[in-house]
Amino acid sequence: MSEMFRITLPDGSVREVAPGTTPADIAAAIGPGLAKAAIAARVDGELRDIMRPFEGDAQLALVTSRDEKDALELARHDYAHILAEAVQHLFPGTQITFGPSTDDGFYYDFAPRDRQFTDEDLPAIEEEMRRIIARDEPLIREVWSREDLIARWKAEGERFKAEWAAELPEGEELTVYRAGKGENAWLDMCRGPHLASTGKVDPQAFKLTRVSGAYWRGDQKNAMLSRIYGTGWLNKKQLDAHLLQLEEAAKRDHRRIGQDMDLFHLQSEAQGSVFWHPKGFVLWRQLEAYMRRRLDAAGYEEIKTPQLMDARQWEQSGHWGKYRENMFVVPDEIPGTEEEGPVLTGTGDLMALKPMNCPAHILVFKQGIKSYRDLPIRLAEFGCCHRNEPHGALHGIMRVRQFTQDDAHIFVREDQLIEEVKNFCDLLDSVYKDLGFDQYAIKLALRPDKRFGSEEMWDWSEQSLRDAVEATGRHTAEYGWEELPGEGAFYAPKLEFHLTDAIGRTWQVGTIQTDTVLPERLDASYVGEDGERHRPVMLHRAILGTFERFIGILIEHHAGRFPLWLSPVQAVVATIVSDADDYAREVAAKLAAAGIRVETDLRNEKINYKVREHSVAKVPNLLVIGKREAEEGTIALRVLGSQGQQMLTLDEAVARLVAEATPPDLR
Repeated sequence: MSEMFRITLPDGSVREVAPGTTPADIAAAIGPGLAKAAIAARVDGELRDIMRPFEGDAQLALVTSRDEKDALELARHDYAHILAEAVQHLFPGTQITFGPSTDDGFYYDFAPRDRQFTDEDLPAIEEEMRRIIARDEPLIREVWSREDLIARWKAEGERFKAEWAAELPEGEELTVYRAGKGENAWLDMCRGPHLASTGKVDPQAFKLTRVSGAYWRGDQKNAMLSRIYGTGWLNKKQLDAHLLQLEEAAKRDHRRIGQDMDLFHLQSEAQGSVFWHPKGFVLWRQLEAYMRRRLDAAGYEEIKTPQLMDARQWEQSGHWGKYRENMFVVPDEIPGTEEEGPVLTGTGDLMALKPMNCPAHILVFKQGIKSYRDLPIRLAEFGCCHRNEPHGALHGIMRVRQFTQDDAHIFVREDQLIEEVKNFCDLLDSVYKDLGFDQYAIKLALRPDKRFGSEEMWDWSEQSLRDAVEATGRHTAEYGWEELPGEGAFYAPKLEFHLTDAIGRTWQVGTIQTDTVLPERLDASYVGEDGERHRPVMLHRAILGTFERFIGILIEHHAGRFPLWLSPVQAVVATIVSDADDYAREVAAKLAAAGIRVETDLRNEKINYKVREHSVAKVPNLLVIGKREAEEGTIALRVLGSQGQQMLTLDEAVARLVAEATPPDLR
């Protein structure tokens, strides 16, 4: 008799099962309700197919649709495979590449035989996907030898799959999922896991959304592919809610609102950089002035560092080896080899625009001798940086190549770290609330596979961040606390702060990292109480992240209806008749003298036309003046988004607007 496997369930009970037993068998043995509800399994913590046999003793947790995170990942992965199968049925000769799940759905990249796909193809592909779901084809995991799999892909003309299979590590298990049975079964190379069959996903809970171009492996030197995007959910109710959110997001698109409000524009002459218009830069300056006041009050010292630095600085810091492909280098060509990159032969022969501020801040810290009594030292910079983002990744002002960070680096002794991180969290919380964000999640990004530093250093750094968040009282489910394995930077773990906006989307903006690697690599030190040199801990931190992206988030969160203190134009004085022009100028002058950003509209246009135009431009206050108001010294106040108007004296109007326009930190 074969040796039995011991399978331990979450309640501590143990079941002995024969080899070949699957999690589905155990679910069925427990009861028919669980057998029907179970869709996958976690075996020793790894998410697996429910039909995959056990390979030895194991810890088992069955996964149902109530485990929404796992269930969504599985469903979206299945939708991607069903999409690929549907496309190859409808368009014979199409080659398949990759099809991962995403945060709200899935996509798949294809190499069409005759033409690139378009959005017009999507309805037919959706219908074919539903037919595949209705057939309820079993999804069967198979392990193939490298040689057999490569031969299979080559025989079927799947050169992309064959290329990828040939480059996977020698010892890696190559798995294929077969959809259906018999000779006509559809195959795809995939690690899995998947649901038991195509019929386990809801045919009404997905929608294909768009088609775009994508390069094979993201390299523009490679073949252009057609990428088909979709969104997928567990049920139609979730899909409908998501589509409603997308519809609302389209109304809030920062690019459209930015144009309506005349804030900025982008154009091909400076791809990935923003042309800020006067009104947009007023918004920028208000945000910057607010942040500067908050930093001054929190004990930060503002500095300014160079844009262009010798490549040796980036080599010493480690960025050259980890980040070179994303850096703008001057000159952009220097002798070298493809494997080793440019050869640095002399000081100044290769320079780079800074992609981040941290090495420059260490150079400032190193000027002069620092004592343990000087710490903490908080160096802040609204630092302009450049990163060579791929063209396809650029998105409005949310993802750009030139950006300004609200950056700072805090140099502390180890015994000061927890208190300093706690103070940062409190400051960040206050800033977010002032800017209209009441909800955010905190996540701890842990050590990545490729990193600098010892395991002991990473253990200490990660635990310090845990302890600091716990000290703030935010180490709770209310703040969405979560740990993210492998998501840290190559030099430090980090706390990430994810804002939730007005329509429920999340944005990762703030961050703080505990770094002992860069101070070591760049030889930063202070004189301790014992008279010896010690390495400081360097805290990399930002609250907004980048001004460009955060302003884009602000635009979409507020739908252009900013708090009055941030509004580029806080009031417009509009006349009904030309007889009121002189009084309108007097009103505007008094508002301006009180610090209100005001414009006048004296055009010979009907007042309803003016009201509509200024509403589109998101002007928060429209002060309407006719002949009667001019005679009585009053104004009719129309507030954006409200019905009707309110009659006020000029002094009342000025006092009201001044009170509302005062930044929250100055009230």
